[in-house]
Amino acid sequence: MKRTAPSDAARQRGFTLLEMLIAIAILAVIAVLSWRGLDSIIRARATITNSMEDERVVAQLFDQMRIDARQAATDDEAGQPAVSIDNGSLQIVRGMFAVGAPPRLQVVRYRLSDGRIVRFASPPLANVGEVRRALSSSDTADGWNAVQLMGGVASLASRVYIPQKGWTTRMNDVFSQINENDNNLKVPQLGNAPLPRAVSGIQVAVGARNLAVPITRVFMVGE
Repeated sequence: MKRTAPSDAARQRGFTLLEMLIAIAILAVIAVLSWRGLDSIIRARATITNSMEDERVVAQLFDQMRIDARQAATDDEAGQPAVSIDNGSLQIVRGMFAVGAPPRLQVVRYRLSDGRIVRFASPPLANVGEVRRALSSSDTADGWNAVQLMGGVASLASRVYIPQKGWTTRMNDVFSQINENDNNLKVPQLGNAPLPRAVSGIQVAVGARNLAVPITRVFMVGE
């Protein structure tokens, strides 16, 4: 029996409706999976970017604190404790050294205000009298500048290290150490030796709403 060739209509038969529905369903699943994967990548990238920005801000804050602590004046130069702490604040009397200009002093204060750590800095000060006036003045006095260093902060805690005595949050301990150092200098065999620093270290702990525990750093004073 002679075979007949398939007709053009049979050779050109397209997809059935069921096959089209199955293909569309497969494409929909692939699209959903692809979108979820892309969304996860975008979210992860945003998280990494935010984390890197947070780390940069924290590093900038602590770097500035380290510089201020390293350039802290002596208690003699400040006419009172060069490093002072209070609830949510840190104050340092530091030296300013510029090329072609005589050395000056400056009062800097780190305060927690409305969830932000702000660094207030006085204008350059030429003598102890000007330092005392700056210490008793407000952060908003003429010549002071303020720089916001970090936001989203829940707490700012500081304590100081007194040689041979350890860490303390009490300024009375600092004043007692200054008096002790001053009395020791009156012993004849010590002559005109400089007054030792009452505070040799500062510990700062910054707590943020997105941190399980505060970030803590220790800075040497005058080193």
